[in-house]
Amino acid sequence: MVGTILHLLILFLLSPLLLGVVAKTKAFFGGRTGAPFLQPYYDLAKLFRKGIVFSDTTTWVFRAGPTVGLAVPILAALLIPFGGLAPPVSFSGDLILFVYLFGLSRFFTVASALDTGSSFEGMGAAREVTFSCLAEPTVFFAFIVLARLSGSLSLGGMFGRNLREGWTMGGSALGLILVCLFVILLVENCRIPFDDPNTHLELTMIHEVMVLDHSGPAFGMILYGAAMKLFVLGALVVRLALPWQTGSLPGDVALFIGGMLLLAVLIGVVESVMARLRLVRVPQMLIGTTLISIFALVLVLR
Repeated sequence: MVGTILHLLILFLLSPLLLGVVAKTKAFFGGRTGAPFLQPYYDLAKLFRKGIVFSDTTTWVFRAGPTVGLAVPILAALLIPFGGLAPPVSFSGDLILFVYLFGLSRFFTVASALDTGSSFEGMGAAREVTFSCLAEPTVFFAFIVLARLSGSLSLGGMFGRNLREGWTMGGSALGLILVCLFVILLVENCRIPFDDPNTHLELTMIHEVMVLDHSGPAFGMILYGAAMKLFVLGALVVRLALPWQTGSLPGDVALFIGGMLLLAVLIGVVESVMARLRLVRVPQMLIGTTLISIFALVLVLR
């Protein structure tokens, strides 16, 4: 029970901080002071204090989108280790549940966008579905590689104590998988160079266009859920990059939090030095990560 509470506290309290670190890093590269690290917390508090306004033309589907988008990262976080912290829930095959929990969230986000009847939001929904279909094979091939090296079909086993030994047996394959999962992290969280969470340019918008009609607490739930999704997927990348454990709970927690903050800085650096890809280049990039993950699978099957 203590481990579950600590797991959820880390998720709830630190998720918005990652967005603050990313924004601060981008401000540093831009020569600006930037907003404070805690600005995402202030924004969420402001949104949750506002009233709720829904269009009369929308149905319950539009209202369900933000709720599912907030609940899914919480459930997914229970299936993965946070650094050296074991996942509260673990069973053989939970990797499939992990992937399709986010598929469920995406379905409700897309459905709520289509429920508005706006062709503009429909455009973003079509782009979101297309890119997610191309990103999903990479995730599955990456998990197969990890399952092969760990001999486990649960995320707790794949990212558990044996991960360090996995680097010894298949370091080249895990290095390729690490790059692929970082790319998927950027795609799934609508970050540059694949999307820009701060843009409102019609020709380039993907995720943000789908949530334009949400406001107040509903929009706050969407932003909080997006921060948690970044944290959950980032936890996999950090665990893969830092497979060590200190042997003590405080040490493992500190190592994990430090890794997450470094990941946020890395995302900020990538967004500062790279331009946004043309939309036609995004599918090519995702197909490339799938091919790289297949090659990593071949390396561990030799």
